[in-house]
Amino acid sequence: MTNEIEQQINLETAQIHWHELQRFFASGNAISVDPTLDLTHVAAQIVADNAAQIKLWMDAGLVDAVKDTQAQEWYEQNALVWAVVIKPWVLVQPIIKQTY
Repeated sequence: MTNEIEQQINLETAQIHWHELQRFFASGNAISVDPTLDLTHVAAQIVADNAAQIKLWMDAGLVDAVKDTQAQEWYEQNALVWAVVIKPWVLVQPIIKQTY
């Protein structure tokens, strides 16, 4: 079932400029997901209420509320990020450009 949820979440995931997510950050609903994690998998674990896994990621600093310093940096860059809504949160992940 998680795979089906991940597929649905993948369809609801989009790139968006950070400026457009300011109201979610201001209301404390923007959650940062480390780029080493699969955003759709993290979102699916939140939907499934897998508190143990989410706690592990949070304790490791891989999933957390967007910090003021990060928000300011993204704002100044008008950064393009991946985002998906898992009410009441918006999960946000920076886009890492690949260099070859």
